[in-house]
Amino acid sequence: MAPLRTQQLAERMAELARATAAPRSVEQVLEDVTSTARELIPGADTVGVLLVAKGGTFESLAGTSELPHTLDEIQMKYNEGPCVQAALNEQILRTDDFRTEPRWSQYSAAAVEHGVLSGLSVKLYTAERTAGALNMFGSQPNAFDAEDETIGAVLAAHAAAAILASREGEQLKSAMSTRDRIGQAKGIIMERYGVDEVRAFEMLKQLSQDSNTKLADVAQRVIDTRSGT
Repeated sequence: MAPLRTQQLAERMAELARATAAPRSVEQVLEDVTSTARELIPGADTVGVLLVAKGGTFESLAGTSELPHTLDEIQMKYNEGPCVQAALNEQILRTDDFRTEPRWSQYSAAAVEHGVLSGLSVKLYTAERTAGALNMFGSQPNAFDAEDETIGAVLAAHAAAAILASREGEQLKSAMSTRDRIGQAKGIIMERYGVDEVRAFEMLKQLSQDSNTKLADVAQRVIDTRSGT
C-alpha cells in the first residue's frame, strides 16, 4: 500500500477509535465507517452495511446514499448477491464488472440497471446469530484493487468490534435491570410476609418454577402487584 494511503488509513482509524470511546450508537459508528470507506477508497461511490440474522431477516444500515439499501433489498429478494454471500460465507468478494459477473445473474443485472458496475464486499465478524458485510459499490468497472480490499478489511474489523461492544453493553444493561427488579421484588416479599432476604429469594424461585416463568418476569409481576398495575 502506498505510504500516503497507509498514513491516511492510520489517521482515520485513530479518529474512529477516539470517536468510538464516547457514548455513541452502533448506527453512528457504522456511519463513520461507511463515510471513511467512501473517503479512502476512490472507486467507492456509495457504501453501506448489511446485517443478516439466522432467521433470514436483515438490516441495511449506514448507507452513504439510498442505493446500498436498494441493492440490499434486491439481494434479499433474489436470495443472491455479494453482500449476502460475504455476510454469510466469504471473507472478501470483489466484482470488477457486473455486466459479465456469472455468480449472481439476477442481482448483477439489477445492479447494472441501477448504474453499479463494480462491487467490493467484506465480511463483518459480528456474532453467532448475526452475520454482516461492509459493502462498497462503484459506477465504473474495475473500481477496486487489492489495496482497497485491505482498507475495507481494516474498516470492517472496526465496524464488527463496534457492533460486538454495543451488544455486550446492551447485555450488561439488561443484566443490571434484571438484578434491580429481583432486588426490588425481594424487598416487597420481605415486607409483605416478614421473611428474610434468603427466604424471599427462595419464594421468587419457587414461583418461577411453578409457573414456568423467567425469574425476572416473576419479579416484575411482584412489583406490579405493589404498584397496582
